[in-house]
Amino acid sequence: MDENSQLADARRLVDDAERIVVFTGAGISTDSGIPDFRGPNGVWTKNPAAEKASTLQNYLADPELRVVAWQNRLTTPAWTAEPNSGHAAIVELERQGRLDAIVTQNIDGLHQKAGNDPHRVIEVHGTVWFTRCWDCDDRRPMEDALHRVRNGEVDPSCLVCGGILKSDTISFGQSLVESVIDRAMRVSDECDLMLAVGSTLSVFPAANCVPRAKAGDASIVIVNGDETAMDRYADVLLIGRIGEILPALVSVT
Repeated sequence: MDENSQLADARRLVDDAERIVVFTGAGISTDSGIPDFRGPNGVWTKNPAAEKASTLQNYLADPELRVVAWQNRLTTPAWTAEPNSGHAAIVELERQGRLDAIVTQNIDGLHQKAGNDPHRVIEVHGTVWFTRCWDCDDRRPMEDALHRVRNGEVDPSCLVCGGILKSDTISFGQSLVESVIDRAMRVSDECDLMLAVGSTLSVFPAANCVPRAKAGDASIVIVNGDETAMDRYADVLLIGRIGEILPALVSVT
């Protein structure tokens, strides 16, 4: 089957769907200037210390590592990144009243910035836009802590209990939030189309959304720059530029 035929088939599935869940990974945000983690230009490829800081045990145990982590947070690309055409296509699905939820592995907040209802965005790996105290669970905007770092606090502590602050993201070795994962699985069970975008679909339990949707008789469309671990579930598999493919899938009404 040629690419145009596959695109037409995928577009028909999208047009016919009434309860769509979009699953997104790092690939949808690379066109916005946010690098992935393990690719040739990935965050951890270029800066192994950043990967070390992403392991919870290391972060909690090593004050010097936290100092480096806070300096890195000052220049996180998410602060200035803008949504791209792929994000805009998903906003259009919501505008049409056919988007049930977005399950995202991303922590950049670009779906909300693009205009999607924050209540529809299920952030299974958390968000970089907030901090959380490891000791008392106090949660505040990240900018509050970054302001303190700019003013000379190299490792800002919790203002409530003095505990260790971290980004409100899920680190290696940290438990996922059970209620968030449960919701991701529930919307996957209930959708009639799963549109998986920009993910290798190899990180669990989030990747279970695809087989869960398939088991519920949903159609599966996978859009990615390369093959994924879940290609066997796809009714249509589209390999290429996400920022070009997604707008082509969504009819503008």
